[in-house]
Amino acid sequence: MLFNRHKLEIPNADQALAGRAEQWFNLADKHVVLGTPVVTDESNIPDGYEVAVFGLGCFWGAEEIYWRMPGVWSTSVGYAGGTTPHPSYEEVCSGRTGHTEAVRVVFDPSVVSYADLVKAFFEFHDPTQGMRQGNDVGTQYRSGIYTLSAAQEETARALKAAYEPELVRRGYGAITTEVKAAPTYYYAEDHHQQYLAKNPHGYRCHSATGVPFPATA
Repeated sequence: MLFNRHKLEIPNADQALAGRAEQWFNLADKHVVLGTPVVTDESNIPDGYEVAVFGLGCFWGAEEIYWRMPGVWSTSVGYAGGTTPHPSYEEVCSGRTGHTEAVRVVFDPSVVSYADLVKAFFEFHDPTQGMRQGNDVGTQYRSGIYTLSAAQEETARALKAAYEPELVRRGYGAITTEVKAAPTYYYAEDHHQQYLAKNPHGYRCHSATGVPFPATA
C-alpha cells in the first residue's frame, strides 16, 4: 500500500481536499468470496443482521480477516473518519482527507457476536501504534472502532479496557484505537474490494499479536 511517512496529522476541514459530490465509479454487484451484495443498506441486509465498521491498517488484509469468520454475511472496504467526501484512494494516501482505511462488516449476531468481531480486531493487528501499522505509516492506517449503537460503543470500550493491560504487560504499549460513533463510510474503488481474493499473493500486513482475550475480562 502507498504511504507517506510525513502524513501523521489529521487535516482539519480547511486543510482537507474538497472531494466530490458523489461516487464516480461502479462497484461489482456481488462479493467475490461470499456471493452477497458488496453495497449494503437497509434495503438488502437480512432482518436481524447488524453492521460493524473497523479500521485496522491496510484494508486488504482487514477485509480478509472478517470474510473468513463464520456468521459474516458481507464485507466491503472503504474510507471512514475523515472530512473529504467521496475520496479516491490516491487522495486518502496523500494524508489530506483525514480518512482511515476501513472495513464494513455485515453479520448475523445469532452466529457471531459484535464482541467476537471486536476481539478479532484487537487480536489481528497492533492497536498501539498510533498513525501507522507496521511499515505502513500515515493517518490512513490508524486504528479505529466506529460504532453504530450505544451497545456497540459499550462493548468496544469494555474490550479496549480489557485488552490494554495485557498488551502493556507484553510490551506493546497503550492502545491508541479511537472509539467513536461511525462517521460517513465511503466505498473504496472496485479493484480494492476483496483484493486478496482477486490477488491471492498480494500484500498482507496483519498477524496475530499473541494476546488472546484476557481471561479476567
